[in-house]
Amino acid sequence: MRHSLRLYLPEWAQDWLEVIVPALQILLIVLCAWVLQRILRRLVRRASEHYGLPADMRMLVNGVLRWAILLATTLLVLERLGVSATVMWTAFTGFATVGAVAFFAAWSVLSNLFCAMLIFTVGPFRVGDVIEVLDTADTGGARGRVIDINLLYTTLEDVAPGTAGTLLQIPNTLVFQRVVRRWRPGQAVQEPVAKKPAEAGE
Repeated sequence: MRHSLRLYLPEWAQDWLEVIVPALQILLIVLCAWVLQRILRRLVRRASEHYGLPADMRMLVNGVLRWAILLATTLLVLERLGVSATVMWTAFTGFATVGAVAFFAAWSVLSNLFCAMLIFTVGPFRVGDVIEVLDTADTGGARGRVIDINLLYTTLEDVAPGTAGTLLQIPNTLVFQRVVRRWRPGQAVQEPVAKKPAEAGE
């Protein structure tokens, strides 16, 4: 490529050829990364509008894609600047090790994020439904109307007579670890029936 460029560049630019070629390559890499990020952002926006994903989820996906593209672009630019692949690999494995340690340290938070994605996509319940998170199938648990689902918690408005109106924040992971009873909007919420003494003794 450089030999073919020498045929077209003026004589004063021949000495700058070692700078011009990497600069053009870096510019092309950055431009491709910018175009790719815009395309992916548009695809994520269309997908979120089509499937009704919340703004928090769209921001999370956009952030992950942005950082992935930035990392790949940085590695390509460093390679064009002459940084050794061995050095880059050593640095990458070091960062990956630190990232893995941080991942396991923040496992509870990340599991809540993953469960939030499942709630948004699978839809076991929606905002406005009344749900009850049971300890077992026979015993009661936290019950309330779903008023918000964010990346960490599902917020319920208590509907029990004594504590009506108070807010319950349930970690998203708990929804997938317990039995969930659900009432859709418009359905009458049934109060739990207390067992008779004879039934309790059986």
